Amino acid sequence: MRLNQILRGWSNYFKHAVAKDRFTALQHYVWQRVIRMLQTRHRWGWKDIRRRYTTRTGRWLPISAADGTVLFDMASVAVTRYRWRGNTIPNRWTALRTA
Repeated sequence: MRLNQILRGWSNYFKHAVAKDRFTALQHYVWQRVIRMLQTRHRWGWKDIRRRYTTRTGRWLPISAADGTVLFDMASVAVTRYRWRGNTIPNRWTALRTA
């Protein structure tokens, strides 16, 4: 699925920022759009989709393509914070001041 490539690339690019809530919000938005696409393409109602894609206990099954590809979960990407180093970052201005 081309959508998985886009979501994975976007989340890997922004995982060094403070973006966990954005990942969760985008995952929710993508999920809603996929559900809307299923409703439009197959003329299913919400009950039909829920009946087809949930278990008996009410848990959602992953919506997969014909080849078994599952939608990428952006909310599961680990966010690594950028370590602030302050004045320890070398640059040419500090080298000129010490010389």
